[in-house]
Amino acid sequence: MISDRIEPRPGGVAVIGGGAAGFFAALTAAEALRDVARAKKQPPGITIFEANRRPLNKVRISGGGRCNLTHACFDARELVEHYPRGGRALKSVFARFQPRDTIEWFRARGVETKTEADGRMFPISDDSATIVECLLHGAKEAGIDLRLNCGVAAIQREPDEAFRLIFKDGTFEFFDRVLLAAGGSAQTFQLAENLGHRIVSAVPSIFTFAINDARIKNLPGLAVENAEVRLPSFGLSACGPLLITHWGLSGPAILRLSAFGARELFAHDYQAELRVNWRAGENENTIRAALLEIKKRHGARLVAGESGGLLPSRLWRSLCLAAGVSDGTWAQLPGPILHRLVQEIAAGDYRITGKGVFKDEFVTAGGVELSEVDFRTMQSRIVPGLFFAGEILDIDGVTGGFNFQNAWSTGWLAGRGLVDSVSARD
Repeated sequence: MISDRIEPRPGGVAVIGGGAAGFFAALTAAEALRDVARAKKQPPGITIFEANRRPLNKVRISGGGRCNLTHACFDARELVEHYPRGGRALKSVFARFQPRDTIEWFRARGVETKTEADGRMFPISDDSATIVECLLHGAKEAGIDLRLNCGVAAIQREPDEAFRLIFKDGTFEFFDRVLLAAGGSAQTFQLAENLGHRIVSAVPSIFTFAINDARIKNLPGLAVENAEVRLPSFGLSACGPLLITHWGLSGPAILRLSAFGARELFAHDYQAELRVNWRAGENENTIRAALLEIKKRHGARLVAGESGGLLPSRLWRSLCLAAGVSDGTWAQLPGPILHRLVQEIAAGDYRITGKGVFKDEFVTAGGVELSEVDFRTMQSRIVPGLFFAGEILDIDGVTGGFNFQNAWSTGWLAGRGLVDSVSARD
């Protein structure tokens, strides 16, 4: 039942946030309580409060409207490597609910998925509405009360250990248990902080790099299939596809590096040196050997016109120009210029001057301090009866479905934890 009205209702579970984590937790709890609720001939007593007029907004727009709901990585030890922050805590979480479980959960509810070449997983419909409708239908069938345009202004802990939820219109209700799953906004963090939790300050994660450099200035749209990018000052590196844009560099390699270097880059006002090896997996020696082989086999050809397939032709010509290559042939190429060309390919330095744009940039690094949460149940170690799931935690993943998997997994555990907590109290 969907309503914009707020009516007094004693007890029950309040889920603050109508996103992926909130819905998944509510559905998990409702399904676990189904037999009890049927016996009592009443709804399970779970209410989702969503501040916006539509729930599941991030699910709707993710993956370009296709919803990259998870990633085909089924080993917990490997899976946690895709989380710059929170991987250690998630290891035990993924031991109980991981991508394979997510796939099965949706399949059991009529949603088939597919895996793309890079491991990202989408509904076979290629439409995020499939996921949205599945979750909304499940909530309706389970008797979950969904209240829209209903923002929570404050949460107070009562002497009897109940929670008073105060809404933005001044009304309030009491609940036995509360799940905070409203994402990584300042307002959500404030709710947790007011209840005694420490918040790790939030900074942007997953963004592109603004770089103004003649070597790439005229190459927007050019992509290299596998490059290595490094932030030498921070000891960080990443490999993968690299895309040259109008403002600098993007692509999976950059997005991964930005995620792992989010805090360091923020602290340095997004000013840093970026080292690029356009041939990931090869070093200066192997690249020099490849160039010498080209020189041996194609000595009569112009250097700028013959790359031996090492790089896209436009990028090759630009790097040749930067290395000081003239209009001469390979046979005429001096040793010092060849060395400079090797450097441009294997270890070119580029100055990052700022944080560029990224259309899916809604991931932040920061949130509730993880040591204050019991990851067996997602219950607060400070406030009994308070639970967390999703982006409100100091957990963030790289692109590719990993942030949604965090939402599904922590939501599932929180749902189970809520049920166990309510059952223990009863």
